[in-house]
Amino acid sequence: MHTSGFYLPRRSGGSIFLVYWLQRVAQSLVDAVMAVLPRRCPDPAELKRAKLVSHRGEHDNSEVLENTLAAFRQAEAAGVWGVEADIRWTADLVPVIVHDPDTARVFGRRCKVAEHSFDALRKSFPLLPSLAELVQEFGGSTHLMLELKAEPFPDLPRQREILRRHLAGLEPRSDYHLLALEDELFELFDIQPRRCCLPVAELNTRALSQVALKSGYGGLTGHYLLLGQKTQQRHEVAGQRVGTGFVRSRNSLYREINRGVEWVFSNHAVALQGLLNDAERDPGR
Repeated sequence: MHTSGFYLPRRSGGSIFLVYWLQRVAQSLVDAVMAVLPRRCPDPAELKRAKLVSHRGEHDNSEVLENTLAAFRQAEAAGVWGVEADIRWTADLVPVIVHDPDTARVFGRRCKVAEHSFDALRKSFPLLPSLAELVQEFGGSTHLMLELKAEPFPDLPRQREILRRHLAGLEPRSDYHLLALEDELFELFDIQPRRCCLPVAELNTRALSQVALKSGYGGLTGHYLLLGQKTQQRHEVAGQRVGTGFVRSRNSLYREINRGVEWVFSNHAVALQGLLNDAERDPGR
């Protein structure tokens, strides 16, 4: 745990684009293989229990941009159980919903979020929402998976209190969970029960699984290929649950539901929700 009042990010802004591209390529290759492997259609009760989470909302980053209210509205309108959204901070300590430390990849013009006030950002990028707007519109009706991003925190006590106020009207675990790639962030923003916290594994699934079990978090999330059955069972024995991403195809979705995964994250949650609806109406599909 860092006690100096801020937490430094692991990656520089320049590496984000490369990492993002490599992840997309690897994920596409895995998805292509998994999509052709036949899976049993889950029974009606399993289909009803499935909890899809729309990763950054339903977006194509052309007509509908990720992490915008429009993207979250599309997911909610389709009946998707939850949405994942990323939290960063402006210069005047307003929590906003954006994945990268700058706006270049999504909005086409580079502007570092932490160096500008919320009003200035909104003037340049009207679609960039605040956490307050997200909570006001979707809190209590759509489950919020809120990912804390690692960055400098210039006034951590104040930022902790701001985040606490924004979430005060919601019930932890029932209405929202906090996610983070770095579990230290849960200690820095210790405003919620540990069971509300879900570490996100990348290639460090085994190590982060051990951390989640030792720390008493709510469970673990990670890529469906890397978060295997044995890891899942260890967490379930400890009373924890697992979530997997980023599911894309019918067969991959059925695989995760059949093995009892709690949360299924996807960039195609609306289409997958349609598949679930069809399967419920016609179990033989």
